[in-house]
Amino acid sequence: MATKPMTKTQLVAALSEKMDSDKKTANEALDAIIAVITEEVSGGGAVTLPGVGKIYCRERPERMVRNPATGEQIKKDADKVVKMTIAKALKDSVNG
Repeated sequence: MATKPMTKTQLVAALSEKMDSDKKTANEALDAIIAVITEEVSGGGAVTLPGVGKIYCRERPERMVRNPATGEQIKKDADKVVKMTIAKALKDSVNG
């Protein structure tokens, strides 16, 4: 049975406990990290979170897709997608 993902409030609470700090400071730290990652990835760069993984932007070429309702082939323009490669250390800790 799958459990619900951790919410931002729960993450801030856990972060403040690990940092021995108040929740306001932990929330500001989390918001700053999110802002840095968003700025870097949207600019075409990549961010590596040690022990977690690498977040990066990848361009997808123009391609043909199928409308599932009608079966009609439609040309989809090129776009960008955000990807994340999970670090080996995290994979090993989950599997071991």
